[in-house]
Amino acid sequence: MSLKTAVAAPFRQRGTDRMGESEFVVALSLDRNWFSPDQAKTLVDVAASEGLVEQDGDDLVAGFDPAAVEIPDGFAPEEDVLRSRSTFERVLDALVEAGVDKQSAVAGINKRQAELGVTLEAAAVVYARQEGVAVEAAAAQAREDL
Repeated sequence: MSLKTAVAAPFRQRGTDRMGESEFVVALSLDRNWFSPDQAKTLVDVAASEGLVEQDGDDLVAGFDPAAVEIPDGFAPEEDVLRSRSTFERVLDALVEAGVDKQSAVAGINKRQAELGVTLEAAAVVYARQEGVAVEAAAAQAREDL
């Protein structure tokens, strides 16, 4: 997932899982030249909405282990990482990242939705849990949407 990779890069660069938001923005915009400062701030908002970072005062705290994320040589995130994704999209991406075939996942989610009579997002969370894929942030969002 390029969003997680983009978020991990500044933390890995500094060798920490906590850093100032302004330092994070500078790392993405000036150090790596991936985004403008405004886009980097948007990335912070998107990452926070997906549970990848938490804001603690002026600091950002990674919601995952940045050291465990591989950043390929020459990696540069696409601009689409700045777009907020729906709960369904986030769960589907997590399933694919865990090795579940995308078509199989969509079919399984649709089947769960028909069986349970719930929203697509809730069905996606149920399916992901049945596949052993952790999607806590998405589950909380789906629960809130219900």
